[in-house]
Amino acid sequence: MINYNGEILPSDNNLSNSNRAFLYGDGVFETLKIVNNKILYLEDHYFRLMASMRIVRMKIPNNFTLEYLETQILNLAKAQNCENSARVRFTVFRNDGGFYLPNNNSVSFQIQVFHLENKLYSFSDANYEVDLYKDFFISKQLLSTIKTTNKMINITGSIFAEENDLQNCILLNNDKNVVEALNGNLFMMMGTKLITPPISEGSLNGIMRKQVLQIAKKIEAIEVIEDVISPFDLQKANELFITNVISGIQPITKYRKKDYKSDLSKEILTSLNSLI
Repeated sequence: MINYNGEILPSDNNLSNSNRAFLYGDGVFETLKIVNNKILYLEDHYFRLMASMRIVRMKIPNNFTLEYLETQILNLAKAQNCENSARVRFTVFRNDGGFYLPNNNSVSFQIQVFHLENKLYSFSDANYEVDLYKDFFISKQLLSTIKTTNKMINITGSIFAEENDLQNCILLNNDKNVVEALNGNLFMMMGTKLITPPISEGSLNGIMRKQVLQIAKKIEAIEVIEDVISPFDLQKANELFITNVISGIQPITKYRKKDYKSDLSKEILTSLNSLI
């Protein structure tokens, strides 16, 4: 773990006793992947982080350049001997002080690095069943599109999935339209159309979402669109899959009584690995 001074801390050092990310969810974060001492899609992550900090009115330090963040992350990965394949969480939080109203908008950050076994993206043909999570809904607003440290819907949804022997759940917005999965963006193949909910529906502005959209637009005979998806559309689809930076693509095999193929998922996964 690295603190805001760039000092490497013991992994059991706990800075959450007083920081505002712990107390109020006053933080934003990025989840990144390192392969062969290189951070994948670093520029996309960096600009999303900067946009997130501006949205929540954090003061961006002058030294928060792309090169500075890259150096801090890779130094920690090297120190922990996992620079060849790792998962990174980069969390920025407003400094201690105040209650709901902070004393100021200055920030600190923490970096955590975890070793990953596989460099390349892969998935198995094992059963991956999902259902709707309807206890809570995502708001159609700008805050829903960024990664804040308030993830209570994702947490309670994950518990619901485990209690019901599901591998994941699909989240809905206040209009009861499909937004995303618990841990990534959702894509639906229906006929020759590949559809994903637009950001305006409250979907996370995902980094892997962007990569998949770019790759899919180069595939002949597929029309790629961002459009509203209703829960009724899911049972008409040929294929459903989830995307995130760590897993790449996770095909959904079953939703209620509907079984799905994974042909397009495999094709896009191959393209992702070739880019890596």
